[in-house]
Amino acid sequence: QVQLVESGGGSVQAGGSLRLSCVASGDTYRVNYMGWFRQAPGKEREGVARIASGGEQILYADSVKGRFTISQDNAKNVAYLHMNSLKPEDTAMYYCAASSFYAELRETAYNFWGQGTQVTVSS
Repeated sequence: QVQLVESGGGSVQAGGSLRLSCVASGDTYRVNYMGWFRQAPGKEREGVARIASGGEQILYADSVKGRFTISQDNAKNVAYLHMNSLKPEDTAMYYCAASSFYAELRETAYNFWGQGTQVTVSS
């Protein structure tokens, strides 16, 4: 099993920045990809970004390209989501996920999930 714990969420004004962190523990050798997802009230969960365990194969949703950056520190088993130029529509619960398989931005490809951290962007 892989345990994931997110942190770094909060409230920020539009145009601001936040950095989310996701600490992985347990059988981390099983992880091939790390991803960030978000779910706004009344909406489906959507994939935001993903990174392969080696730090390559980075993908972003079109809605966050140029504003969000995914990275990881393998030595510390931590994945990050740097969010800049935040917009009110970025308001959502953000989830970290890990996949033991091949994964892009579809949540069904991820088999381990964190509990989420709330991000609220005010106008």
